[in-house]
Amino acid sequence: MKVELRPVNLNEREILSNLLEKYNYEFSQWDLRDVNDLGLYGYQYLDYYWNEDQRWAYFILADGKLAGFALVNDLPEVADRDTDYQLAEFFVMYKYRRLGVGRRAVFQLFDEHKGRWQLKRHPKNLAAARFWDRVINDYTDGSFELVIAYPDTEYDDGSLGDVYFFSSR
Repeated sequence: MKVELRPVNLNEREILSNLLEKYNYEFSQWDLRDVNDLGLYGYQYLDYYWNEDQRWAYFILADGKLAGFALVNDLPEVADRDTDYQLAEFFVMYKYRRLGVGRRAVFQLFDEHKGRWQLKRHPKNLAAARFWDRVINDYTDGSFELVIAYPDTEYDDGSLGDVYFFSSR
């Protein structure tokens, strides 16, 4: 299966917004967020990906079909650590999970943005925790730091995020 990252154009904003709704619906089982009065989760930072430098939105394609997205920025989740990039959001649709799509997309993403990274995960999302443990370990050959329950990284449900720190090759 061929996996590609493709930048999201402004005229594809609605497509990304639709995928973000699916992502946020899935994620709400861990962070316990509610929908708004329109029945949507929304994503307050979406327009910034076209209005601000240092934000990158990508579609993940598997054999040319839309399989997910990745949002990257240079705004650290943890401000007391010197990093260049943060993986703000990452989503692979169910059909493409456990096929290596996410892994290949992440490797491409880290290779595209060389520097120091941080990535926050929700501790209750056990499948994602296993995925990130494996992928970051493999990408960095074990050269990373994971801080469990990092202070001031609270999700909507009150859980503190676990944060990885590593450098891309």
